Amino acid sequence: MLVLLHPYLQVQNPPMSEASEPQTILPLEVIDKSVGKKIRVLLTNDKEFTGTLIGFDDFVNMVLEDVVEESNDGVSDKVIKKMLLNGGQVAMIVPS
Repeated sequence: MLVLLHPYLQVQNPPMSEASEPQTILPLEVIDKSVGKKIRVLLTNDKEFTGTLIGFDDFVNMVLEDVVEESNDGVSDKVIKKMLLNGGQVAMIVPS
């Protein structure tokens, strides 16, 4: 597409960059970008934790810090300094 700026000057729009095309992002990449940030983790047993992700492995076992366990009614129940969550129990991870 050409854009007419002046009768003697024409500028062609640059081609679409790769950044404007949809990118494939792997699930572990999303988790990796969340290290050092707050995340919310929902477990298969309906427990929910919010805390800072310190690290994880290929099985999505996670180490969280300053964790708040929330009950089903939305009230914060416990504060846990540091915890290891078993990846086999994780139903959903919500990065902040």
